[in-house]
Amino acid sequence: MAGPAWADEGRTAPLYAEPARLAAHSLLVAIATAGERLVAVGDRGIVVFSDDKGGSWTQAASVPSQVLLTGVCFLDAQHGVAVGHDEVILTSADAGRTWQRTHYAPEAQHPLLDVWCGADRHVIAIGAYSTYLTSEDAGASWREVGFTPAPWPKPATPAPSASAPPAAAGRAVVAAADEGAGGGGYHLNRIVAGSGARLYIAGEAGHLYRSEDSGSSWLTLPSPYEGSFFGVLPLAGEAVLAFGLRGNLYRSEDAGSSWRRIETGTAEMLDGATRLDDGTVAIVGLSGVVLVSRDAGRTFMLLQQADRAGLAAAVTAADEKLAAVGEGGARVIAVTGAAAGSGDTR
Repeated sequence: MAGPAWADEGRTAPLYAEPARLAAHSLLVAIATAGERLVAVGDRGIVVFSDDKGGSWTQAASVPSQVLLTGVCFLDAQHGVAVGHDEVILTSADAGRTWQRTHYAPEAQHPLLDVWCGADRHVIAIGAYSTYLTSEDAGASWREVGFTPAPWPKPATPAPSASAPPAAAGRAVVAAADEGAGGGGYHLNRIVAGSGARLYIAGEAGHLYRSEDSGSSWLTLPSPYEGSFFGVLPLAGEAVLAFGLRGNLYRSEDAGSSWRRIETGTAEMLDGATRLDDGTVAIVGLSGVVLVSRDAGRTFMLLQQADRAGLAAAVTAADEKLAAVGEGGARVIAVTGAAAGSGDTR
């Protein structure tokens, strides 16, 4: 079997994900909405979808990959993009039922970790060691771009005196230019959209980035801690949450220019987040952690799931319910009892 998606790269036909009776209960690490459909991706190239708000799941019939898929997004109800290890990128034109491989570079050893779908067929895929790929045709073709975020502006310093050696001033200019070059090679873990053309990236070793032009340029944000961030959740106005290792959660009122730590009551890694239609904020993480906020992310209640299975991502399934994925596959989690500090899982 051969096709244009891989023949142009001079590659042999890919191995396809194998049918699995318990596909919806295998390791799943990302989930997205395709119109009314939910689509989740995970281990061994498994893709599953649900048309009843997470009540039941069907495995995608044709997925040309057997690697861990780590991110998925949809440009509209039909057209989606999934990314994963071996720098694999897949596209779907039928709401996630079947997929085609459009990019594959295992020799690069740069696993892709997340993907964002924007307007006008614009897609960005990010990953390890500041890997940054862009597509302008809904994922059919890709271009690698050097990730070079500008440094956060430093306070103004007095100009050099007239007696200062010219070489000293020159070295200062070079150092400032080098500081923002190359993105540091840090892992880029998550990319999410804010309002308008604003995007955020959560990265390794405390790195956070913001774009005001749909990813054409990036600014390095000041970081409140040195541990890795695994997610960002934009809220109303300029508010945004950033979260990661050991239960660390921070809130900003000014689009990431400054941060305040939020108590979570857990030391588990926080990995995914969503905002329900009524404004409720939910963050999920390892050991079955679900954090729920009714006040726009200012305070949270911890709902520990009984089975303690790790959770990687979540989207809204219905009123007061999340569709979450993780170590135990896909599940629906009710957050109705958040105010009382009790959880309900099925």
